[in-house]
Amino acid sequence: RAEHLPDDLSGIRSAIEAAVPHGRTDNGGRNDKGAWADEPPASAVTRWADLKAGYDAVVEKHPKAAHHRGFGHLGTLGTGNHFIELCLDEAGDVWVMLHSGSRGVGNRFGTYFIERAKHEARRWFLNLPDQDLAYFPEGSEGFIDYVRAVSWAQKYARANREVMMDSVLTVLRKFWPDLETTQEAVNCHHNYVSKERHFGKDVYLTRKGAVSAKLDELGIIPGSMGAKSFIVRGKGNAESFCTCSHGAGRAMSRTEAKRRFTVEDHVHATQGVECRKDADVIDETPMAYKDIDAVIAAQSELIEVVHTLRQVVCVKG
Repeated sequence: RAEHLPDDLSGIRSAIEAAVPHGRTDNGGRNDKGAWADEPPASAVTRWADLKAGYDAVVEKHPKAAHHRGFGHLGTLGTGNHFIELCLDEAGDVWVMLHSGSRGVGNRFGTYFIERAKHEARRWFLNLPDQDLAYFPEGSEGFIDYVRAVSWAQKYARANREVMMDSVLTVLRKFWPDLETTQEAVNCHHNYVSKERHFGKDVYLTRKGAVSAKLDELGIIPGSMGAKSFIVRGKGNAESFCTCSHGAGRAMSRTEAKRRFTVEDHVHATQGVECRKDADVIDETPMAYKDIDAVIAAQSELIEVVHTLRQVVCVKG
């Protein structure tokens, strides 16, 4: 609970940063600090054992989809808007919230199959308004292979978050040996494909920067480094395909944020949060994002707020 937290939270942030690889250096090469330098922890080894056969099946047929850091990235944070946070809810209970996905291997799968779809579109002389709208016809070999690959990437993304959560809780138990956690964690994908039934039809639904909000389903809508976040319950709104936003959404590009805001602006916007306050995270400053309260209000027909969280520690890649 809040009363158990020390006044100085820098030690907790440093311990989490030491336990979970984050960021990206060496252009993603051998010395990249965002991957495990040595053997990943036991929780990552166990989960990779469950994932490896699926990965091998994809890359055996599509060798160019291979990524050399699938195992080495499992349980790592990444960069950009990925984060690990300690938050407090309205009752003073502590929440651990983190955001990451399928890392380099998922990105590689995606870029590979996009290029494959573009090739197929040219092969069949498909008249598309933009080549980035290339697709695989349902039932085709490319479609089947892509769905298999993206399904595996979603399993990897969940395992990645689970390994990180294990690492963070291990850190927290060093500070509080008697730490207890709830039995159920809220987990949701935010860029993914799902086969669902809507309006009487079985369809493949893509949620990009969005999460599922089926009736009574719990979800997470983060704000930014200095703004509130929300645990929400879906209302199952059919018109939205039972979907709500993944977060606040950017108000401007990263380039514009770096041009417009200073370190002093960022320090002021993140008062009360133990986090990085240097020039390298200006593109993630709270002012670069939309007003999370307005975003939540605009979704009143899609979700209801269960808990309002404010972060006290934020780890960024």
